Parts: sequence; structure tokens; C-alpha cells
Amino acid sequence: MAEKTWEILEGACYNCRKCKLWETRNNVVIGKGNRNADIMFIGEGPGQQEDLTGIPFVGPAGQLLDKMLNAIDLTIDDVYIANIVKCRPPNNRDPQEEEQEACLNYLRYQLVLVKPKIIVCLGRIAGTAIISPTFRITKQRGQWIERKGYWITSTFHPSALLRDESKKRPAWEDFKSIKQKLIELEQNEI
Repeated sequence: MAEKTWEILEGACYNCRKCKLWETRNNVVIGKGNRNADIMFIGEGPGQQEDLTGIPFVGPAGQLLDKMLNAIDLTIDDVYIANIVKCRPPNNRDPQEEEQEACLNYLRYQLVLVKPKIIVCLGRIAGTAIISPTFRITKQRGQWIERKGYWITSTFHPSALLRDESKKRPAWEDFKSIKQKLIELEQNEI
């Protein structure tokens, strides 16, 4: 039954025409990783490499995310990765509000299917869409909130770390906090 449900989600995404992003996409980029993961990372939207492959986080930012996961003893097999929007905004611009709104139900559907314990917003766009419209990444990253049974936090998007090395230390602290929260939740289940 779960596979059929994923098939329904994928079919809806592949046939989506809710906003203009479908006109310029090469591929719909739904997600990757463990569909039963305890941690779900959410970025803003596909970039050029992701649009070409149909897989999220495969470019330089994705390679950095892989290294960051490895640093806390996690791999793609331990997490699920998705984006707010499923189609690449032209020239990698920020997804517009109506584009985000068009895709949010797909993301909600993914959350229901994956059932993560932890949601990590990667960057400002994901933070404003998931945490609060007034979210500020530099002031609120690393803070934890519990909402609807999910533990939610945020950190800098890996592409921001590639542009500004000074953000790497705070992001490392955030990733250690993510690992600690995972351990804490696993211990509470025992």
C-alpha cells in the first residue's frame, strides 16, 4: 500500500502544472534517501544539476551536505531529503511565494509518508515556509521547536556555506545538535 501511495504522489508531481515552473523544468525533483528515515532535510528547490538528474542535492551543495552528514555518522541511507518546490526556478532564483504554495501539499504528503521525527530546514526559504513567515536564519538557526509531533530546527543551506566559510562553524554546531536530538529521541523510545 505504501508504494502505491508514493506512486500517487509521484504521479501528481510529474503531472503538476500548478505554477509556471513546469514550463522550464527538465525534471521534477521529488526527493531521495530513506523513505522511513527519522530525519528529513528540506531545502528550497532544485538547482541546475538537480533539474538535469531529477535528484535533489547532487551538485556541490549536495556533496557538502553528504560530508556534513558523514561527520555526524549519517549517510543518505539514514535520512530523507526533499525541497519546498519540486521544479527548478529559472536561474536558481528564490522560489516565489505562489510557487512554494503550489508545492507545499506535496511536501506535506511526503512528511506523512516518511513520518520523520526530526525536520531540518536548510536555509531561509525552507525556514520561512515551515517554521514561520518571519523566520530569520541568522538569528533562529539551531533553535528547536516541537510542532505536530515533529522536532524542527534549521541551519544554513549548504550553498550558503560554499559562499561564506564563516558560516561553517555555526552549521557544524547545528549538525552536532541534530545528532544529539536523534540520540535523545531514540533513547526515549527504549
